[in-house]
Amino acid sequence: MREEEIEKLRGVVRDCVSKHLYSSAIFFADKVAALTSDPADVYMQAQALFLGRHYRRAFHLLNASKIVLRDLRFRYLAAKCLEELKEWDQCLSMLGDAKVDEDGNVYDTKDSNVMYLDKDGEDREINISSAICFLRGKAYEALENRAQARLWYKAAIKADPLCYEALECLIENHMLTCEQETSLLSSLEFGSEDGWLSSFYSCLIKKYDKENVVEAKFREIEKEKCDSVHSSLSFSHSLKNNTDLLACKAEYYHQCGEYQKCFELTSVLLEKDPFHLKCTLVHLAAAMELGHSNELYLMACNLVKDYPQNKATNLDGTFAPAWIGYGNAFAAQEEGDQAMLGYRTAARLFPGCHLPTLYIGMEYMRTHSFKLAEQAKTICPSDPLVYNELGVVAYHMKEYNKAVWWFEKTLAHIPSSLSEMSEPTVVNLAHAYRKLKMYHEAISCYERALTLSNRSLSTYAGLAYTYHLQFSDGDDTNDRSVRQQTWENGGERNGSLWVQLDGGNAVGSPREEED
Repeated sequence: MREEEIEKLRGVVRDCVSKHLYSSAIFFADKVAALTSDPADVYMQAQALFLGRHYRRAFHLLNASKIVLRDLRFRYLAAKCLEELKEWDQCLSMLGDAKVDEDGNVYDTKDSNVMYLDKDGEDREINISSAICFLRGKAYEALENRAQARLWYKAAIKADPLCYEALECLIENHMLTCEQETSLLSSLEFGSEDGWLSSFYSCLIKKYDKENVVEAKFREIEKEKCDSVHSSLSFSHSLKNNTDLLACKAEYYHQCGEYQKCFELTSVLLEKDPFHLKCTLVHLAAAMELGHSNELYLMACNLVKDYPQNKATNLDGTFAPAWIGYGNAFAAQEEGDQAMLGYRTAARLFPGCHLPTLYIGMEYMRTHSFKLAEQAKTICPSDPLVYNELGVVAYHMKEYNKAVWWFEKTLAHIPSSLSEMSEPTVVNLAHAYRKLKMYHEAISCYERALTLSNRSLSTYAGLAYTYHLQFSDGDDTNDRSVRQQTWENGGERNGSLWVQLDGGNAVGSPREEED
C-alpha cells in the first residue's frame, strides 16, 4: 500500500476519534499499525483502544512494545490504562522512581535519557512531565497518601502552569493553606502571553485578603480583552461574564456573608449554565443561609438525577462539604461523638480548610470544654465567625475584656456594611459590655442590633435588663423574674452559634435554630 493511502487511513482514524466512533477508529488503526509498524501508529492504535475503554488490551499493546520504557508518551498512556483499572501501585511503578521535595521540585530521576516522540502540529502542548506528575498525584491520593499527592500536584503545576487539573485538585480538596496557595502561585513561571491566566488563578485561590485587594483581582481579569474581526466589524470580548469567574465572585460573596447578593448571582449564572457544579454548591449554601427551603428541595432533586455518583462521603470521600455537612447534621441533634468523627475526618483530609477545626472547637464549647475549644480553633485571617467564636469562649471563661476585643475584631473583619447576619455579634458585644458594667456602651450596641433586626426577643430583653442594672446602680441581684423570662424567650444565632441570656451569662449552644 502506498504511503499516501496509509496517510488517508490515518486521517480516517483521527476523524473517527473526533466523531467518537471508537470501534471504527480501532479497526482502521489496527490495520495502519500492521502495515507500518511505526511507533507513532502503534501509539495511535493504543490511543483508540484506550478511548474505546479497552484498557487491558491497550496496556498489553503498549507494554509489549519495545519502546514503552523509552518514550514518555507510551509510558504515560500505559499508566493511564492502569489508572482506569484502579491498579495504583502498578501505575506508580510504570511512571518511574522520581522523587519530589516539599516545594514541588522533582529530582533524582532516572528518566534523563527517555525521549518524547512529539506529534506533528503547531498546537501548544502541556508538558508531558507535568501530566506524569499529575498522574502520580492521583495515584497517591487514591492510595490515601495525601501528603505525597499534594507534593506531586504542586510539581505538576510548577512543571507547566497550563496543567489546571493539578491546581484544581489542590484548591478543591483544600490541600494547601492560604499562605501556601499564594506562595505556590507566585512561584509559577507563566509565559509572556499568559498574564491573564496568572490573574485568573489568583481569583481561584482562597480569598482571605482585604476586600479592596480581592475586588482589584476581579477587575484585573475583567479588563482582559480579545479583539476579533468578523465581516469587517471589530468586536471586543472579555472574561467579565465568564461562568468560572462569576462562580468565583459568588463564592467570595458567600464568604463575606453577602448571602442575598451571592444567591442572586448564582441564580443568574445557573440560568446560563444549569450544570455548573461549583456554582451549584455555592447556590445551595446561600439558599440554606437565606432559608429558601423550596429552592433547596428542587436543587436536591436535580442533583440526585444529574449527579447520582457524586457528592456523598461513601461515593466521593474527598468532597469537603459532605464531611462538614455530615458533622453539622449530627451536631444539630446533639450527637457529639458522631459530629466529631465527621469534623475530624474533614480536618485530616482537608488541612487547608479552617472550618473543620472551627466546628471541633464549637463542639468542645457545647460540652463546656472551653480550654480545649480555644486550642482547637484555627485563626483564619478573614473569617469573622472565627473571631466571634473566640469571643464567646472568652466570655464563657469570664474574660470579658478579651471577649470585647474579639467581638470588635469580628465586626472589623466584616468586609461590607453590617447586615442582619452580623446582628448576633453586636448582641454578643453588648453582653460583654454589660458584664463589664459599661452600660452606656452596652445600650448603644443593643440599640444598634435592633436597627439590624427588630425581631429578636433576647435583644429587647438584654436592653431592658441593662437599663434595669443601670438604674439599680449595677445591682444584678434584683428582679429575678426579668432574667427568667429572658432565659425562656431569648436566643440568637451567629453562623452555627446560639447565645442566650441567663442571669447575665451568655450560654453557647451550637447549631440550635430559632423557631
